[in-house]
Formats: sequence, structure tokens, C-alpha cells
Amino acid sequence: MDQVSWLKRRKPGIKDAKRREMPDGLWRKCEGCGEIIYHKELERNLWTCNKCGYHFRISADQYRDILTDPGTFVELLTAIESKDPLGFVDSKSYTERISSAKKKTGRKSAVMTGSARVDGHLTMLAILDFRFLGGSMGSAMGEKIARLTRMAIEERIPLVTLSSSGGARMQEGILSLMQMAKTSAMLAKLHEERLPHIAIQVHPTTGGVTASFASLGDVIVAEPGALIGFAGPRVIQQTIKQELPDGFQRSEFLLEHGMIDMIVHRKELKGALAKLLDFFSDDDRDSAEDALGQARKQGL
Repeated sequence: MDQVSWLKRRKPGIKDAKRREMPDGLWRKCEGCGEIIYHKELERNLWTCNKCGYHFRISADQYRDILTDPGTFVELLTAIESKDPLGFVDSKSYTERISSAKKKTGRKSAVMTGSARVDGHLTMLAILDFRFLGGSMGSAMGEKIARLTRMAIEERIPLVTLSSSGGARMQEGILSLMQMAKTSAMLAKLHEERLPHIAIQVHPTTGGVTASFASLGDVIVAEPGALIGFAGPRVIQQTIKQELPDGFQRSEFLLEHGMIDMIVHRKELKGALAKLLDFFSDDDRDSAEDALGQARKQGL
């Protein structure tokens, strides 16, 4: 029998197996260790790898659900949205980029602002969304954080910010850089009023956001392995003309050198935040909530 005939033979009753297609999104590959993780298991583990502890990037909505008591978040300052004050155009117009980001995220700017309870503590909460133009800080973000800080001062409520950003938004030029000063000035007033600001930094937190409100917390918390810094390693190395240590912009290195106060796994983040709020708390939380309710009615 020739080779071709032998290859064509089939035993009676044996059928060719059809290839089974794997549904999209059923598995995720860990970017830290390469482990293949079942999607549902990853979700149950708050989007962290059970094997190596790698923290996947998640949205502002997911952080809101992780940090706050169910049903307590009330979004504020929703009318403030990103605009194109300079008519900026590169490979496409800034207006188009904003429109695309709005459709992708379902929000009007790169930060979600509101009030919520964290283990019973009433807080003002600002969470950056990296999906909206890399969580970059433009005029809308700066204005929302400044106004939210003012509300925290007026109602005497702690402020919590969670940063994930590529820095200041280049398409708004000097207007975006002004937001660094604006947010820093409002946080200085919060500090003068002896009200706490807890700053959480997650991967990545860089540029003008790192150089302003993200680093101005009374306590600065970071997730494990988060990239945190101002400029990129190559720019720094060319500026100081020195070799840089490995991992010098990761949260572990920053903790060792006193740039942040603590590193907390995402699964323990709400508990750690609640303990910090316990430490800073006073007996006026209920009255503050009543005052905030009145402020909402007045359209603030």
C-alpha cells in the first residue's frame, strides 16, 4: 500500500473531531507571571493574580465598588466635562479624542467624583479612570477635584483620591499645568482645616498628577508593584547622568525610601482605608451627611 493510501485510511466508527472555539474573555494571561487565569476566578480575586499577586488595571467603577459600601455612592459634579479650549489637532482633533473617550467610558471626564460611605464613614471620593485618555489631568479634572475638596471643607468630610494617570494632558497646554497649582492650593486649605486627605496611588501614577494632588495626602497608600513617578527613566537618567537602580519607580522602592506610607493589596484596600478613616474620624459624621444632603438639594 502506498503512503498516500495509508494516510487516508480511517478505522470504522471513528469520526474527525471538530475544533472547538474558545469563547472570548473566558481566560486572561497574567502579565506578571504568565499564568492563565479563569475570568470568573480573576473577578472573585478582585482582578489580582493568586499566583504572583500581580494587580490588573481596572476601571474607576470597579474601584468604586471595591472601596465603598454598597449603594452609598452618589456621583457629584457630573455637569463638568472635558472641552477643547485650544482647538488642538495632532493626528486627529482633540475634540474627536474626547468624544471617543466619552463613548468608551460612559463618563464626561477622566475623574469620577462623589460622596460615599467606606465602612460607615462618609467621605468625598475622587477616582481617576485610566481608560479616559490615560487618566490625564485637564481643566475638567482639576476643576472637579478642586470643587470636591471645597465641598469636603464646607461639610467637614474626609477626602479620598485614587490616582491612575499618565500626567497632565498635553492637548490643553498651559491650562492643564495650571490644574496642578489649583488642586494643590485647595488641598492646602483642606490641611489648614485639619481635615484628612488619603491619597491612593495605583498603576500607573505619573507626571503632573504625581507632582500634585496624588502626592499630597496625609497618608499615601499604593498598590503592590505600581509604577509611580514624574518623568520616565530615560529622561531622568539623561538629566542626572547617573545609572538608576532597578525598580526605582515601583511602589516597593518608594516605600523603602519614604515616598509613600504603606503598600496594600487590593483585597485589603477597603479595610485599610476604613482603619485610616477611623483614626481621623470625629463624632460629626451624621451631621455632616445631613449638611451634604442640603448642599445637594441646592445644586452644589
